[in-house]
Amino acid sequence: MSSNSEIPEDKHLQAAMYGTLKVNPDEQRKYLGTFRERVSLTISIGELEQNQWTEAFKKELADEHSEIIFFNGNIEQEHLKEYIILATKAGVNFTLKTNPEYKTGSENFAIVIASKKAIYVEPIDVAKKYDPDTLNQSSEPSPKKSFFARLFNHD
Repeated sequence: MSSNSEIPEDKHLQAAMYGTLKVNPDEQRKYLGTFRERVSLTISIGELEQNQWTEAFKKELADEHSEIIFFNGNIEQEHLKEYIILATKAGVNFTLKTNPEYKTGSENFAIVIASKKAIYVEPIDVAKKYDPDTLNQSSEPSPKKSFFARLFNHD
């Protein structure tokens, strides 16, 4: 048997023993199974617990690059429920990642929105990309005042 025929068998044996090799496994673990170059938005567990990011999430879902969402399934489902409903309504595919490699510290990601190809978006952190004060203001126009109310109220 030539040495060339042993190489594929060795790779096959290695894959069977240790699993398929991953490219940048730490990066994939950090971004819930995808690469940084594909990510358009991240929401950490700490950010998810501190603020309501549903408006930012909706805006991001409207973007053409938002093709798949990864949810950290190891955190309390109550935190993700509203986001899963929004993703379902928008028709965007999502995956709940429940492998033990996806940690639940406040700096770990709860939600990652990604494209199927490299898009290189900056920034990707929800707090840097969207201002929470502007997002959470009511988008409804203020009620119109009557002529007399405008005439006598000097607001």
